[in-house]
Amino acid sequence: MSMAAIEALLNQTMGLDAASVGAPMLQRAVQERLQLLGLHDTADYLGLLQRSDVELQELIEGVVVPETWFFRDQEVFAALVQLAQEQLRQQPRAELRLLSLPCSTGEEPYSMVMALLDAGIAPDRFAVDAVDISAQALAKAQCAVYGRNSFRSSDTGFRARHFDTVAQGSHLHEAVRRKVRFRQGNLFAPGFLPEAAVYDVIFCRNVLIYFDAPTQERALAVLDRLLKPGGLLFVGSSESALLLRPGFTSVKLPMVFAFRKQAGQAPQQSSPEKALPRHAPRLPPRPAPRAAAPAPRLPPAKAPPVAPDTALDEAGMLANRGRLDEAAHLCEQHLRQFGPSAAAFHLLGLVHDASGRQERAGHYYRKALYLEPAHHEALIHLAVLLEKQGDTAGARRLYDRARRGQAGDRAPTGGRHDGPQP
Repeated sequence: MSMAAIEALLNQTMGLDAASVGAPMLQRAVQERLQLLGLHDTADYLGLLQRSDVELQELIEGVVVPETWFFRDQEVFAALVQLAQEQLRQQPRAELRLLSLPCSTGEEPYSMVMALLDAGIAPDRFAVDAVDISAQALAKAQCAVYGRNSFRSSDTGFRARHFDTVAQGSHLHEAVRRKVRFRQGNLFAPGFLPEAAVYDVIFCRNVLIYFDAPTQERALAVLDRLLKPGGLLFVGSSESALLLRPGFTSVKLPMVFAFRKQAGQAPQQSSPEKALPRHAPRLPPRPAPRAAAPAPRLPPAKAPPVAPDTALDEAGMLANRGRLDEAAHLCEQHLRQFGPSAAAFHLLGLVHDASGRQERAGHYYRKALYLEPAHHEALIHLAVLLEKQGDTAGARRLYDRARRGQAGDRAPTGGRHDGPQP
């Protein structure tokens, strides 16, 4: 009972869904604190947690495991540069405000700064805030001395430009350090960042996956509040389906999971009873047609009615309202009436994924890929599913296929284009 109450306290305090990190890890963190404090009973420790903010922070430090490195997912930082340059051209006197949340030990916000500086963007044209719940992680970030594990990207040329070698590792130049303002904060604290002006860019990558569905909605409401209309929200690959919702549109850059907040949109209110299961993808009204493999156009006299698209549109809307069984029925009806379709199979996969039927979801994602091997959304969602099931090698192969497919769609014949393409 005491462990369940500790899990509930962590969920309430920091949004952590214990199932996302595994019960053994949480139990180890609690046992370590018990040993250090000389306690023998989890009930006594629970009482201490409820009385002491200091001890609660110590336990939080024990369950937060920083896993980051410089330029993690390099395509993301190339996209940041491209999108920032476009915005600064449109607003010559603007100063971009960027937020890294959570910032962990600093590699992400410092990468943001290095990417913008290396692209020739003047230091006075942007400012970066970085927030994390862990005081220990922030202390390391502000020290800015990093070991080999922080340099895992394929291109480490930035290391020679921005770091000095010291006895403890690599020390980041002061010109980069001074562009980041670190602060300790809790995304779920009342009035989080109340004094902050809204941001042009928010990086909130690979943290939403640690929350259950209601907590994800709470987090997205805060992010929505902090993001300007027209601003960009970057999330992790396995979190991108959560942003397939009214008020946000994908920037549609390969291997970049960034979404633009539409102007004039009020924050979306979610009903707890309609929230999808944990990690369930939010379903689009219908999968967007792929430019690389357009559906064949028939002569006007023989053109089919618009019913196929209408049926998938209706299925997508039902799914977004939580009426998953009805959505699945419409997709199956569509397949019986109009024959095999990658779009219908992909949507069926999303519906089963949202219902927690992972085996069926994988079955339909694979059917979509059989009909359309380069179907980008099916590749990504199947990769995410394999990651959840522990098949990281299989997931990586699918991510690579998606990356190659997008590059192939966009690169002109006979030429090579590095970085993300519009």
